[in-house]
Amino acid sequence: MNISKDEYNEMVEPASKNSRWFVNLIKAYIIGGAICTLGEALCNWYQSLGVDERSASTWCSVTLIAISVILTSFGLYEKIAKHGGAGTLVPITGFANSVAAPAIEFKTEGYVLGVGAKIFSIAGPVILYSTSAGVLYGIIYYIFLR
Repeated sequence: MNISKDEYNEMVEPASKNSRWFVNLIKAYIIGGAICTLGEALCNWYQSLGVDERSASTWCSVTLIAISVILTSFGLYEKIAKHGGAGTLVPITGFANSVAAPAIEFKTEGYVLGVGAKIFSIAGPVILYSTSAGVLYGIIYYIFLR
């Protein structure tokens, strides 16, 4: 069954929904800003408890990861991401979600073939390519800018 380009466009057009990119941009900005504001508030709170700045930053990171994993396990992170889009990809919470989601999803397949095999299915490429890019940039820096 061969169809022409015009026939294909006629079939696709009613099913295609226009993106409300400006609204999505605003939502991502607000959600991402809220996550970052929460992180800053946590750091300030830990410092107000007498924790030094470096330790407060560490505790803030741990808290944000825990919150992200808890929200993921209850299915709430996905709902927030539905509205916040790229704003939920703030590195620490987005990465925690990308590790926790497959672990939860594939738990029924067992700890070895389920969780162990699938836990980095989303985050794995990020780790691989960011590490590779870091090595490449390091080599370029060493050769040209040392």
